[in-house]
Amino acid sequence: MWQHLRDTHGAPFAVVGPRAALHDKATDTPTSYEYADPDFPRAHLAGWGEGWLHMAPLVGEAVRAHRADVLLVSLGLIDLGFYTNAEQTAENVGRFVAEARAAEPRVRMVLLPVIPNVRAQSDPAFADQVALFNELLAKTAADLDEPRSPLLLASIPPSYDIDADTYDGTHPNASGEHKIAAAFADAMYQGWDLGGPYEG
Repeated sequence: MWQHLRDTHGAPFAVVGPRAALHDKATDTPTSYEYADPDFPRAHLAGWGEGWLHMAPLVGEAVRAHRADVLLVSLGLIDLGFYTNAEQTAENVGRFVAEARAAEPRVRMVLLPVIPNVRAQSDPAFADQVALFNELLAKTAADLDEPRSPLLLASIPPSYDIDADTYDGTHPNASGEHKIAAAFADAMYQGWDLGGPYEG
């Protein structure tokens, strides 16, 4: 995404956030700094095992402190898997949006539905919760959309394949990361004329 915007945005921008470390699969801790591209900005608000429930209380301060004006958000799987049902998760989306707007009333957000995953493939009840949450997320994005603080719903990548695009049925590999980046990039380009079509 950073490379894509660097090539297509046509104006200065910064990737911001309070965290720098990445999840280290070997130690199962957020202690790695092995970015795929050493020039990639080391700033984000991502966390292993964190969802809407965890990020809603954190996003306001992160937006305020780092002056974020566009948020790209892919959350929900961990919520549905361990913490909240579809309805409760959707309520936490509303809290997240409210906290972000309290910090920056003109913040723009792109929200990605929960993408295909191995548990939804093998657990019909969980698959139903994912489908319901994705419906509620679309409704929430439409209901909370405002001219001064727009919300976009990105599309699940149509060719996303858990066998080809993840390393464990859940977490994206490089191919999956490109498809997720494309979903966000295409939403921003189509909705806001920001950047350009994603070419990977």
